[in-house]
Amino acid sequence: MSRREMSPFPPCGTRRRAVEGRPGLTLRVLSAWEVLEARREGRVMEETGREAALCANACLLSRALERKGEPVFPDGEAVLRVLTVAEIAQLARQWAVFSREADPSPRDPEAVDSLKKAWSTRLMRAFSGVCSGLLGHCPPRRGPEP
Repeated sequence: MSRREMSPFPPCGTRRRAVEGRPGLTLRVLSAWEVLEARREGRVMEETGREAALCANACLLSRALERKGEPVFPDGEAVLRVLTVAEIAQLARQWAVFSREADPSPRDPEAVDSLKKAWSTRLMRAFSGVCSGLLGHCPPRRGPEP
């Protein structure tokens, strides 16, 4: 069994959310590796420290933004050529919110607690339907019969 099969978490690429105000576009949660690769690509593109955030966000969006399961942009440079600064910032904010909801930081106890509650299963009473076939043969008694 591989490590991926043993993981209790769904694969990153399976978690998606529709982009607000842009029908047909979705954002997906990126793996840690994909985020690192986006940061590296952004560092290569930037010329000054002031461009770092814009380049990093463009590279992140090139990996996270999809249409019908396919990437919309081949790389961060294509994002920078097509989208405005405001559009990149807005989409990056949406992705950040989505990513935090899907994978909360352990330093945010409120988010972790809500995620734990969502993952937990409700408690069942003992014999809740499991033995119903057997109980049909021996119906429960309600006390002494008159």
